[in-house]
Amino acid sequence: MKKTGLFLSFATAILFSLAGCKSKEEKEVPAPLLEMTTFFKNGEKSSFKISPDGNYFSYRADYKGKMNIFVQKANDSTAVRVTNDTLRSIGGYFWKGDRIVYTQDIGGDENFQLFSVKADGTNLKALTPFPGVRTDIIDGLTDIPGKEKELIVGINKRVKEYFDPYTLNIETGALTLLYDNKENYDGWITDNTGAIRLASKTDGVNVTWNYRSGDKGGFTPLITTPFTESFSPASFDKDNKNIYVLSNIGRDKSILVEYDPISKKEVKEIFGDRDNDLSSIFYDRKKQVLVSASWEAEKEKKHFFDKEWEEIQKGLDSKFEGYLTDVISYNDARTKAIVWVGNDRLPVKYYLYDFASKESKEVANPLPWINEKQMSHMKPIVYKSRDGLDIHGYLTLPLGIEAKNLPVVINPHGGPWARDSWGFNPEVQFLANRGYAVLQMNFRGSTGYGRKFWEASFKEWGKKMQDDITDGVEYLKKEGIADPKRIAIYGASYGGYATLAGVAFTPDLYAAAVDYVGVSNMFTFMNTIPPYWKPYLNMFHEMVGNPKKDSILLAQVSPALHADKIKTPLFVAQGANDPRVNKAESDQMVAALKAKGVDVEYMVKNDEGHGFHNQNNQYDFYGAMEKFLDKHLKQKK
Repeated sequence: MKKTGLFLSFATAILFSLAGCKSKEEKEVPAPLLEMTTFFKNGEKSSFKISPDGNYFSYRADYKGKMNIFVQKANDSTAVRVTNDTLRSIGGYFWKGDRIVYTQDIGGDENFQLFSVKADGTNLKALTPFPGVRTDIIDGLTDIPGKEKELIVGINKRVKEYFDPYTLNIETGALTLLYDNKENYDGWITDNTGAIRLASKTDGVNVTWNYRSGDKGGFTPLITTPFTESFSPASFDKDNKNIYVLSNIGRDKSILVEYDPISKKEVKEIFGDRDNDLSSIFYDRKKQVLVSASWEAEKEKKHFFDKEWEEIQKGLDSKFEGYLTDVISYNDARTKAIVWVGNDRLPVKYYLYDFASKESKEVANPLPWINEKQMSHMKPIVYKSRDGLDIHGYLTLPLGIEAKNLPVVINPHGGPWARDSWGFNPEVQFLANRGYAVLQMNFRGSTGYGRKFWEASFKEWGKKMQDDITDGVEYLKKEGIADPKRIAIYGASYGGYATLAGVAFTPDLYAAAVDYVGVSNMFTFMNTIPPYWKPYLNMFHEMVGNPKKDSILLAQVSPALHADKIKTPLFVAQGANDPRVNKAESDQMVAALKAKGVDVEYMVKNDEGHGFHNQNNQYDFYGAMEKFLDKHLKQKK
């Protein structure tokens, strides 16, 4: 039931008083300096899942420097490696019947192909072996009788801009076109039988959802909303009649409503949070019940509608007090589950949970070299922007060190229409272990805080969005936490853009900067976006700026066009195959700065895309970052 998402995605807060932070930190012992690889080494075992029959576990683990998939019998201690990729780590995968289905691209180009393999590692099958073509999962068809060997996928083989829906047999690779997509619909929603019932289409700034009453025939328009209004169908009800929708129509926050597609009206409001948008719901197809709604405040929260699932969650929260818990995988019979446990200092532990006895046992500590007592606390904070907005964020301080006059790394997130969240972050922990305070802020435009906060970012790249970041720096300086002469900025994707904007438009604020796959020139960036984003280009123009109508604005906020103002030492990292932020974005920035004599280091990896995926490249990047920051921050007095 996944809608193909094409938003640019570039990985009530409590204000803690400084005195409160100090009081707790002073009781803790400073952490020893840990090896860089401690934070970025592939987990011994990660991404645990349980097989549909409950007889096997699967997980990802290292094989020749790349993450591959292993399968182990539940009552055995020996695992079988079922994939053999030595060029690129395997990321997403899932079980379907007695087979593993996984995705892989080539060198980071994001043209994902699907593969399947049996649980014993035999009969590997390339399901969508189409070079230069991307496959997305629309519906895994779980808990649907008769669909045990099928998926619904979207493939942009016909035209690069749009994805056509197919049924895919995971054993043979046979594809059956489900709908002749001559209208170029761009998103699909299925009902609880696996029938496609909703299709979306955009004209660039408005989204129209179209509906049909069964699995045959054409669609008729249901509702049209401007892109500033959210109408996100999540699931059909048990009768496959009404739709559960996350919507902010007529309100600031997205809430859960029940919608009647026949009368084209909201039936009722089901649940919402006063301060935050709801982010997702869980509908249990087997039980035919709406289970829960989720959202993020300082931490992730859930509201339950189903008592059985609520009791499971309560039991886990009680057993693992001080940690977040989540049931991430369970067998078809609902007798066994894999539970994820973690917090801001513990990356993850996996437990086997028994539904009947409610007992759990640890099955894996994927990162045993991480001692959570040596990790830093991530504290939710809030500060005011210069025009009066509440900017929520997270402050991580070096463990056991007084929060006074510290070197600081400002770390704006990518997206930009995304957000930072509370939890273990290896980059942040790495920097804190090196003695840096780290500030992550959810500047205007960050998701989850309502429509007005999001809209406040429109056409504000490099302007008010950047001011929110600068105001975070000033907040740390005012609190006495930051040494004004030892502040760096580091970000990836949009965060990389914000890094370049920071050193171009506030040239005296930062002592060092690290740009990781960041946009530098708004004009060249928009000319090189992936083809499947082009249907949304008009919306992007409304949110960021039109290269023709807003050329003056975009020229003002393109750091590459203001390289003459930059004097801050800069480290740039880029994947040569990046489909989102073309390598030319970094090339032109580096060339302009070198011509000006600015100290700039440049790292390019020819086997990477938007961010470094392979562990050896991650080691190179973070090792170079550590030396760069040490050179420009720790030696400053």
